[in-house]
Amino acid sequence: MIILLMGVSGSGKTTIGLLLADSLNWEFRDADAFHSPENIDKMHHGIPLNDLDRMPWLLALQTAIAQWLQEDKNVVLACSALKDSYRQFLVLDSDRYRIKIVYLKSSFEIIQKRLQERHNHFMSEKLLKSQFDALEEPDNATSIDISEPPQVIVQNIKTALGI
Repeated sequence: MIILLMGVSGSGKTTIGLLLADSLNWEFRDADAFHSPENIDKMHHGIPLNDLDRMPWLLALQTAIAQWLQEDKNVVLACSALKDSYRQFLVLDSDRYRIKIVYLKSSFEIIQKRLQERHNHFMSEKLLKSQFDALEEPDNATSIDISEPPQVIVQNIKTALGI
């Protein structure tokens, strides 16, 4: 199974993903590692990515997901997946029962505060508005409120998914 943790930058995808993967004894992967150096440089300089910028990233993620499914790996994948079209691209119809989408949800204000406290990350706080503008909230995902402490969020995810 693959659990795709999605949400805007600062929603806790990496923190929660690492804790969740550790609690399940699963592999953790961060979709940020699949970005090209050019994309990372753009984001670092506060330049929002467009769909054309994201296509090689999405292709690399789709390839990795297909390989993990073929190898029957259990993976927690932290991935923004802000648009419905991105999620459809990553979650093929035949794999829907093996890929669970978990939406880490919060308000702009809470996320903004988190980003102001975060250091040494290429994703600039200035890009948060563009992330919320691009966000298409999923209707086919498990939605988890991120106002709780990380361990509670992890338990809420496990309970919601029945794992």
